[in-house]
Amino acid sequence: MPDAHSWIFAAVGVVFIGLSKAGFGGGLGMLTTPLCALVFGPKAAIGILLPLLCAGDAFSMYHYWGKWDKKNLKYLLPGVVLGVLVGVQLIGVFSKRQFNVVIGVLAVTFVIFQLVKDYIFRAEGTFSPNHRLGVPFGMGAGVTSTFAHGAGPVVSMFLIPQRLPKELFVGTNVLIFFWINWIKMPFFLIDRTMINLPLFTPSAIINWSTLQVTLIYLPLVPLGVWLGVWLNRRIPEKVFLKFVYALTFITGIQLIFEFDLVGWLR
Repeated sequence: MPDAHSWIFAAVGVVFIGLSKAGFGGGLGMLTTPLCALVFGPKAAIGILLPLLCAGDAFSMYHYWGKWDKKNLKYLLPGVVLGVLVGVQLIGVFSKRQFNVVIGVLAVTFVIFQLVKDYIFRAEGTFSPNHRLGVPFGMGAGVTSTFAHGAGPVVSMFLIPQRLPKELFVGTNVLIFFWINWIKMPFFLIDRTMINLPLFTPSAIINWSTLQVTLIYLPLVPLGVWLGVWLNRRIPEKVFLKFVYALTFITGIQLIFEFDLVGWLR
């Protein structure tokens, strides 16, 4: 079992779920999986976090109800379903070490994307979403979300060129991730031995052990949402993001190269 310091380390990551769902700090939730993977291991971490993400989605849907561009769903969701099916199969193939590397690479990629996205999209004209790009982007979101709840950069790359107003952009993100997370849920709950179908994982990713941990951390999600609303009014977001991106990058590097980052922080 992780020690007290490690539990607190993971708790910080869970609070970031609420912060990101409140629209503060962009893709802050991307840091959650790497932090929890350090403490609980990669497969247990994604099982623990999915119900927490769904809880965060519920709070966000209430706050942003109707403030979204729902046509993006019809372009992304077909690819998302295919991506989740592919991702679930790979979960049963990858070792813990390979899992850590994938999550670490996604974390580092996320930081790099956040740093260069303004330069990438500044010269681009407004983009009208379509199935030709929506399906492959949806597949990328489905795979990365299944592996590490890390579809933020993929979805952002699809939404940013549309130049949506800020509130509409955040609300559309909320709507898309609500659907992505619930599409994953049955594949995380059911193992293939129960129904004799190859589409599911060899063993359920969400089980009684992971749910016990989920329940411990659940109150931190609405706390993070409230904190995100409060921070939006009082703290310059850019200053806060510099710290978060640095922590995300360091955590990703640790997962890739297996430095004992948690041990250093004890």
